[in-house]
Amino acid sequence: QVQLMESGGGSGQAGGSLRLSCAASGHTYTLSQMAWFRQYPGKGREGIASILVDSGRTSYADSAKGRFTISLNNAKNSLDLEMNRLEPEDTAMYLCAASTIPLDLASTIIWVRRAFWGQGTQVTVSS
Repeated sequence: QVQLMESGGGSGQAGGSLRLSCAASGHTYTLSQMAWFRQYPGKGREGIASILVDSGRTSYADSAKGRFTISLNNAKNSLDLEMNRLEPEDTAMYLCAASTIPLDLASTIIWVRRAFWGQGTQVTVSS
């Protein structure tokens, strides 16, 4: 089992920056890939960015490319998401996920079924 806990959410201004972190504990040595998702009220989850644990290879949704950066701190068992040039449309609940096998970031249903999940942290961006 792997436990995930997000932190760093809060309020930001359009054009500003926020940094999210996800602390992983438990059997983290089993993990192959970690990712950030977001969820709007009443809607499904959307993959934002993912990173392969061994290679560091990253993948981003179009909405995140050029604005968000995902990174992994292996020493701290921490996954971060640097969010720049924030937009009001970035307002959502952000969730950290971790998988023992590589998954397609766009395959949200498979992530939901196969991955470990944190509780999420709320991000609110005002214009």
